[in-house]
Amino acid sequence: MPTRGTRCRTHRATNQLHPRDRTRMSPIFIGDIHQNWHHVEAGLAALPTPPPAAILLGDIECERPLDRLAAPLLDRSIAVYWIHGNHDYDTGPEMWANLADPERNPQTAAGALHNRVIEIAGLRIAGLGGAFLPHVWPANAPPRLHRREQLAADLAVSRPDLDPGQAAAFTHFLTTTAIWPEDVDALSVLRADVLVTHEAPSSHPEGVSLLDDLARKIGARLIVHGHHHITSHARADDGLRVLGVGDTWAVDLDGNVVWRGRKRERPLPRPGGGWVVQLIAA
Repeated sequence: MPTRGTRCRTHRATNQLHPRDRTRMSPIFIGDIHQNWHHVEAGLAALPTPPPAAILLGDIECERPLDRLAAPLLDRSIAVYWIHGNHDYDTGPEMWANLADPERNPQTAAGALHNRVIEIAGLRIAGLGGAFLPHVWPANAPPRLHRREQLAADLAVSRPDLDPGQAAAFTHFLTTTAIWPEDVDALSVLRADVLVTHEAPSSHPEGVSLLDDLARKIGARLIVHGHHHITSHARADDGLRVLGVGDTWAVDLDGNVVWRGRKRERPLPRPGGGWVVQLIAA
């Protein structure tokens, strides 16, 4: 585990990579899109060579099927992989189906990374989508529930105010969007080089140390996350690296900025104990 003591410094990267670096990057990681696909299109248009694969870090908010929204990537023969975030159910089950329903998304359904390890460009990449939601598992606290099969009995006691329709809707929301211990347990016995998450690990002050532990259990030396809309690089005392990717920004495995997305005037967060954090770009 990292030792105590925090250090922080700032580094601003250039807007684009050197062409030689761009041609070797594989894959790229794209932060929370929030329906702002024009940033992705503009970023791709500026690249001399498209990357072979892109991983979307959640909060895509699909008002249409992902297959259609991801046309800027798919039309360039870029393989699309994705995890979900805390906003991918914002308008209900229709938004979720537009992201996750294989019948609506024959091209991108196979790229669902949640609770899986997929080899992408020679790297074993594990995915853990969703968010720590208090009814299931409050962040940095013991879980209330461990398995989805426990939810019906729990709601009957904890939420007697819900009618059957409301209970069914809340059940679907929690079973799809929350991070569940049973998923973490299943992932923890696998092996991977990279762990992609929507939530941040403890390198961010609002992050969750369990994600640090999960990465170490599966052998990952890099965590890539979205959610906090800031692009940063962190390193723990034991060498574990973390890349935070801002909304609609793209970075490569080394943390180089592939393109800039939405501009955010956010300060560099104070890191957790045992981390050195660099701001890649505001």
